[in-house]
Amino acid sequence: MAKKPGKSLTQLGQTASIPSSPEEAVLERVANPHSDTNYVARFTAPEFTSICPVTGQPDFAHLVIDYVPGKWLVESKSLKLYLQSFRNHGAFHEDCTVAETLVPKWIRIGGYWYPRGGIPIDVFWQKGKLPAGVWVPDQGVAPYRGRG
Repeated sequence: MAKKPGKSLTQLGQTASIPSSPEEAVLERVANPHSDTNYVARFTAPEFTSICPVTGQPDFAHLVIDYVPGKWLVESKSLKLYLQSFRNHGAFHEDCTVAETLVPKWIRIGGYWYPRGGIPIDVFWQKGKLPAGVWVPDQGVAPYRGRG
């Protein structure tokens, strides 16, 4: 997957192209001004796309990323470019949903995939232990009945 977050920002405030693959993408980070407080940050990508590595057909998902940051926050432009790097990349749903490169206190990713071949394949992943007392809202994506 993507390279580990770097120490200096190279994409924010700069012209940046979409990386040709997730391996070339760089997830950047910024210092968390509230690192002594446990809270949930959420990114929602309702138009995530990738390519099936077997058929070459496009796959579409609604991704919801919830995380409790530690010392660092994920810089949102670099995350957007990282997610866009999957557009022309062949990967199974599971490969697109599991993100081992982030290092927060806790992370949960819900990959709500639109059906292809009549079957939706939703993938859920989390890592770390949710700190006590942290409220995590429902991801807000209904079970499949025709997304939308």
